[in-house]
Amino acid sequence: MIYSRETQVAKTKVKAKSLVKASESESKLLTEGELELMTILWRIGEGSVADVIAGLPAGRDLAYTSVSTILRILEQKMVVTTRKEGRGHIYVPSLEKSTYEARTVRHIVDRVFDGTPVALVKQLLDSGQLKSKDIEELKLLINRQKETK
Repeated sequence: MIYSRETQVAKTKVKAKSLVKASESESKLLTEGELELMTILWRIGEGSVADVIAGLPAGRDLAYTSVSTILRILEQKMVVTTRKEGRGHIYVPSLEKSTYEARTVRHIVDRVFDGTPVALVKQLLDSGQLKSKDIEELKLLINRQKETK
């Protein structure tokens, strides 16, 4: 099919906008509320607004409209997709939890630890939050990493 010059320009602009939006969504971290709802979706796999509300911890009261709004924001950020089911929507994570964890660690290393991952690990060790079981697991992970390089 042959498109007019104006149609081709319009299509190029739409494509460029979606690429910029995708790039922005990759670089930004989620807000605390967005992360709370994403954690529920990662745990249950997919769900409606009601399913996400049911996954909130006891005592955490969020209005249906608030959860719905946050889920739509997550859709705009392209970290969830939706499909229509009955009168509502089912939200499905399109961003894997491990991908988001890696992005967050890179962000923290870059912004807080001046790009030095060792400084992050040193802080973890110095914090006293790691149990000896955790340290042994870290040693195994480091040794495994050495073997692959």
